[in-house]
Amino acid sequence: MELVYNILIVDDISDNIKVAMNILKENNYNFSFALNGKEALDVVTTKKFDLILLDIMMPEMNGYEVCKQLKADPRTQDIPVIFLTAKADVDSITEGLKLGAVDYITKPFHSEELIARVTTHLELYHAKEVLKQNNLDLNVKIVEREKRYLSELEQTQKEIIYLLTELMESTSDETGRHIKRVADASKLLATLHGALSEEEINDVYFASPLHDIGKVTIPHEVLNKPGRYTEEEFKIMQEHTTNAHKFLQHSQRRLIKAGDIIAHQHHEKWDGTGYPQGLVGEKIHIYARIVAIADVLDALTHKRVYKDAWSFEEVVKYITDRKGKQFDPYLTELFENNIESFRAIVEEE
Repeated sequence: MELVYNILIVDDISDNIKVAMNILKENNYNFSFALNGKEALDVVTTKKFDLILLDIMMPEMNGYEVCKQLKADPRTQDIPVIFLTAKADVDSITEGLKLGAVDYITKPFHSEELIARVTTHLELYHAKEVLKQNNLDLNVKIVEREKRYLSELEQTQKEIIYLLTELMESTSDETGRHIKRVADASKLLATLHGALSEEEINDVYFASPLHDIGKVTIPHEVLNKPGRYTEEEFKIMQEHTTNAHKFLQHSQRRLIKAGDIIAHQHHEKWDGTGYPQGLVGEKIHIYARIVAIADVLDALTHKRVYKDAWSFEEVVKYITDRKGKQFDPYLTELFENNIESFRAIVEEE
């Protein structure tokens, strides 16, 4: 299919416009015209032009000023401008090229020259437009490919987390239901927080199952011991946080890094009496402060080998009594103000 080009001819003498149109009429061009600069700036907004033939010497607004305004407007700055001039002096030509014109043609017109220069610049402009569109298409494909790659990468991280939690379930009394409830409670608390992005909320949700992954390194007889730990056994049990950190800390993947933070810090306490680092207040990462409440909520409301289940009301009192001591006071208030939503999660089967 033959391309049809739109050309705007601007000249205050209508006979010059007629001459140019007559010379170029055998080609596949659609012509528009303007008799002064202001009219040209109005016409150029009515359609997409492929070339502008612009007279320099016009009253009120000369061609230089028109060109300057065309090049200052993002909508028209790429349209090639060829100056039409009766003055072939170097200064006039240089001034026009500095303003962004691609060429100049002297009047009176020579048919072959006019046809050749117009044809050349239309072909160049079309080639640039095709290249620009191809680059845009290529960029879109690259972005889509990167999105697909990142999506696959994130899915791989989620699968790794799932496999690791499956391993944890096989070596302790942690159940899939416990892990799911902790994730749901963590997501609810992260959402209520109000300052976390959607990505951060999802990070908490998908990474929280790793909170006790370090327990796979704890001897079975300690991990599943009924009754209270001895002082030595408790020290061994505390190592699950640092062991998890040793295992996860080298990953550069976002979800695994979030899992590392949670596994390492979720036993820290707001007042600094927690383990393993004795971090205080906001020195504890927000992810870990969130999961700390979610984990205690679910652990105490469900039976374990070493304890019976507490009532939901008892656990609520336990958590709220430790506001500003064990738990982040702001997060504890959010928990208090949304008790029924957390009750629904605790009762999930």
